[in-house]
Amino acid sequence: MKNSNEAVKFAAGDFVVYPTHGVGRVTDVAKHNVGGNELELLVVKFDKDRMTLRVPLAKLERSGLRKLSNNQMMDDALEVLKGKSKAKKTMWSRRAQEYEAKINSGEPISIAEVVRDLHRTENLAEQSYSERQIYEQALERLANELAALENIGLDKATAKLVKILG
Repeated sequence: MKNSNEAVKFAAGDFVVYPTHGVGRVTDVAKHNVGGNELELLVVKFDKDRMTLRVPLAKLERSGLRKLSNNQMMDDALEVLKGKSKAKKTMWSRRAQEYEAKINSGEPISIAEVVRDLHRTENLAEQSYSERQIYEQALERLANELAALENIGLDKATAKLVKILG
């Protein structure tokens, strides 16, 4: 009975967030025959990566797939961007692992913490290549969700985030 509830939760055209890939769009809820068993699959397309993901409805909860954040959650994430960096003074490799875990959690507030902690203004020391990569990945993830939520372009969403970091 759970499958029918899950199918109602997502419909074709809905934007969703898959923790390790970011924002995608549901294209279909399809039945597929695999090894003699019929599976109901949620088909999610990620245009940026030119990737299509098929998630069995029975495993949606465990996959971490979720609807877009609501306005309150996104406002909370944007509020995090206004705060002071809380970067620890531990070794970069350890911090990088923590940042990657936060990004892959798919949670806007955690991703905003990474963006806030790795954001550099013009007058501060240069970032290493890996710092810059992680920062850009986090910024893009947050901007993609903001763009989908507010129905604006990715460039506008990114500009809004950078302005808040200001």
